[in-house]
Amino acid sequence: MAFNKKMAALGLAAAMTIVPLAGCGSNDNNEGASESPGASSASPSASASAPAGESASPSPSESAVKLTGDFEIQYFVGGYGDKWWKKVIADFAAANPDLNVKESGGPKINEQNKPRWIGGNPPDFVYIDGPNLNDRQMVEDGQLEDLTDWLKDAKNVDGDKILDILAQQPQQYDGKIYNIPLVLNSWGVFWDKALFKEKGYAEPTDFQSFLDVSEKIKADGITPYIHTGKYPYYINGSILYPAIVSNNNDDFTILQDMAANKVEAYQSPAVLAALNQIVEMRDKGLIDKASIQINHTDSQMMFLQHKDAFISNGLWLPNEMAKDVPEGFDFGFIPSITQKPGGKVVANTSTATVAVAKNGKNKEAAKAFLQFIFSKAQASQWAELSGAPSNIKGDISSSNAPNFVKDAARFLTDPNTVVIPTITFNADVDTEMQNATDALTIGKITPEEWVKRVTDVVAKVK
Repeated sequence: MAFNKKMAALGLAAAMTIVPLAGCGSNDNNEGASESPGASSASPSASASAPAGESASPSPSESAVKLTGDFEIQYFVGGYGDKWWKKVIADFAAANPDLNVKESGGPKINEQNKPRWIGGNPPDFVYIDGPNLNDRQMVEDGQLEDLTDWLKDAKNVDGDKILDILAQQPQQYDGKIYNIPLVLNSWGVFWDKALFKEKGYAEPTDFQSFLDVSEKIKADGITPYIHTGKYPYYINGSILYPAIVSNNNDDFTILQDMAANKVEAYQSPAVLAALNQIVEMRDKGLIDKASIQINHTDSQMMFLQHKDAFISNGLWLPNEMAKDVPEGFDFGFIPSITQKPGGKVVANTSTATVAVAKNGKNKEAAKAFLQFIFSKAQASQWAELSGAPSNIKGDISSSNAPNFVKDAARFLTDPNTVVIPTITFNADVDTEMQNATDALTIGKITPEEWVKRVTDVVAKVK
């Protein structure tokens, strides 16, 4: 599950390659040299394009900067798995035989390494995904290296300027860049195409068609919709935020104003209209009552068992539940269902980012690793091994990426799709929005009370 709350993230924009942070994706998310250090140390980019099951045989460039010493990489293992990490790290190690590459990975690695980050002895490189890691908090705590100047001219191992090939540009904190989006995920709503075909259900294209088919589903004894009540950022990311944008004339800047703690943004009619769409789903009996107390894997299992027809989730879902997906199950996906008939689809994307530790001991190797992983070959390899899109532009139609990922890419590259840029909310405000949405789904509060609860917290953190 996307523990880095994958809060509204930027667009899997333009040409997607195949898009956390548990089992899912993310949330809960130099030396400023103009020359890329060790840029050619991993120059044998052929290693990155080697088939997933083969080892790479790089031939270092004569001008390569030899990387030496210890180099430690921290990566969270969730819904995207660790196949890509194992492969890319092996490729990088093969390209740099004098470098002692260490892996710190696993589903609990963030918690295990937390004392090291606090104590100023972190790994050199970090993948910011999963629980206990929040990119904004890490920046505010001074844990990440300022990459602003370095990234201006940094090139990948293919010689491409990294900033030029990113589908989503890095988020800036007071004009500075500390982390770079590696994964591009889209929140949305899933269903089983096979079930819909069997039952003659129409696949939703907007809110009205979603309501209409949900009534038919309900009449057949299937609960239309389930979400993950223990982690309400799922319903916020898939339903609420796209709805706010749709009701704001497809203008996502309202979410940016909300993230900037502008009270008036939360009090906008667009927010109330979006909240009322959730109320309509609730009052029509479309939301599974079990949602409020259920976690991500349990809700996903109920969806796979056809106890619920729709589920809010991110693109990591099929990969995360791969061992439990019934034979013949065919994932359908749309980034948003809250738009009006004929309205634009709104893709609330989220990212999992990578960064260099400010107190890392081998920043040169960490930056060389950044140059290595941000290549088109690695983007395609990521899509195939993780089942999610990469943040590197490219055409994945001929790749071995799953069909649902290609479907998502078609939405995300459609010029009529509204792609929300990466947005990170204040942690306290984020938590209150989640709790308030849960309360709204079970009728404990009204939309107006949702706004009051959240703006009270916003006023405290401003």
